[in-house]
Amino acid sequence: MKSNFAEFSESELASMIDNAQKALREKHDNKRKEVVNKIKELATSIGVNVDITEITKPVGRKGSKVPVKYQNPQNLSQKWTGRGMKPKWLQALLEEGRDIKEFELGA
Repeated sequence: MKSNFAEFSESELASMIDNAQKALREKHDNKRKEVVNKIKELATSIGVNVDITEITKPVGRKGSKVPVKYQNPQNLSQKWTGRGMKPKWLQALLEEGRDIKEFELGA
């Protein structure tokens, strides 16, 4: 099924995409139901009772913002949350013998 998508209007393309996404979600949901039913059937065949809980929210902190904890007093655009590797500006200041507490916000 090859189509020349340039022939369709924006609204027609948007509608096609929406319909395709809905169809894909339905296929995934049906496949999930089939797998869950098969697992329960196999478990029952060996005398085991299983309870399958569906996870509805993604696990993890994807996209969460962390507040800034440190800032360079000589260049206020240079900030660090305290996570990950220390930025070069902070490493250089610490190597000069300065204390990291000097650069904490609210200190």
